[in-house]
Amino acid sequence: MRVYLPCTLPALAAAVEAGELGPAPLTGYAVTPALIEWYASGDTEELEYVALTEAARASLRMLAADRADGVPAAPRRVVVAAEVPERSATVGVDLEERARVRLAEPIPLAKVAAVHIDDEYAVPDIEAAVAALPASDEGDDDARFTVDGAEAHELMWYATQEIPELLRP
Repeated sequence: MRVYLPCTLPALAAAVEAGELGPAPLTGYAVTPALIEWYASGDTEELEYVALTEAARASLRMLAADRADGVPAAPRRVVVAAEVPERSATVGVDLEERARVRLAEPIPLAKVAAVHIDDEYAVPDIEAAVAALPASDEGDDDARFTVDGAEAHELMWYATQEIPELLRP
């Protein structure tokens, strides 16, 4: 099963150092039965894109949490795509969590298939989206528009052997 795990650059650096994404439990996003039912007309590639987009939204929230905790992080969303056995993922049943899965074990870096990350040109919009999250959560339509604007940026695909280069300052 392909799982998309929200991440940040500092968290990716920590995973590289540890040799795995963790600690468990981890929240990821995947093509689940609920997602297939909700998006009935989509093929596998479209459904995987939806799961990737959900993980990118979660990455934005991770960036905001890092900022609140004083962790310096470049304002770039990061999503790690990994292959995991289906038995290791617990699927949510709520419609709001249609693509969300919980993973009971850390993910070894050997299971990582690729990394998706914002290009540098997206940084101003991601920075604005992180700043607008609190107001968006309170129902501010302008802030919600700013947060949604982050999704206008496609995440770039990187092979696993490119990870060290992504982590260089």
